Parts: sequence; structure tokens; C-alpha cells
Amino acid sequence: MRPTRPMLAPAALAAVLALTGCGADGDGGAAVPATATGSLEHLAAEAECTPDLQTDADTIRQALCGKGEGKYVLATFSTDRGQREWINTAKDYGGYYLVGRKWVAVGHEDVVADLRARLGGTLEQGVRHGGSGGGHATGHGEHAGHGG
Repeated sequence: MRPTRPMLAPAALAAVLALTGCGADGDGGAAVPATATGSLEHLAAEAECTPDLQTDADTIRQALCGKGEGKYVLATFSTDRGQREWINTAKDYGGYYLVGRKWVAVGHEDVVADLRARLGGTLEQGVRHGGSGGGHATGHGEHAGHGG
């Protein structure tokens, strides 16, 4: 029997969920909460951060959070399109991105994973470049110029 399109759609969805980790948490780790929404200040409070506002524009609000190795950038956007354009450009710098609806947190892999337990969201990884392996500046301050 040849599969029909109505039969393929649920199978494809199940495969995508399994590959992206959106299904049941089989490794015994903590469940990811529903993705947080709200203003930069609200998200910062959920993340237990006192935001150091760096950019306050109509299209993007961006703050530094955390200290030392735990430093990260938290940004909110006025539009989904502006957010996606910013992320697509920023990913050229590498790094790890926690993405929610009209917000993103950027930092080291372990910092972003910890934030995900509080804010939910989807993990994305930037492009890796060859080199010393020294990585990128903590908090990705070079992203401050991206105004999507």
C-alpha cells in the first residue's frame, strides 16, 4: 500500500518532533516550560536578571545580564521579521541563541541551556568558524550594532 499525503503529514510531524526534541523528555532531564513572553523587563525578571540596558530603540531593546562567565545578551524586538533578520545576521558570529516570540538570549551554551529551563524557547546555534577555539566575547557585545 502506498502512503497518501494525509498519512504522510502526521508521520512527518512526528519525525520532526522527535528530531528537534519537542516530544517527551526521554533522558530524564527537566521539562522545558512554555516559552515566556513579554517586555524585556518581564523576561529579565523571569530569568532572575537585573538588565543593564544597552539599546532602547523602537525596533529593538537590548540588555546585558549576568556576570563573568554567566553573562548574556537579552534582546526584544518589535516584529518577528526584525527578530529573524537580527538572528540570521548575528549567527555569523557563532554562539548559542535561545529564541522565543520576539525575544532572544545570546550567550555561552551552558548559560543559554540554564536560561531555557526558566524561559522556555528554542535553542539555535550560530555558524562555527575555524580558529583558536577561543570562542567569542562573553555576552556577544559585538551584536550591539544589529538593529533589525
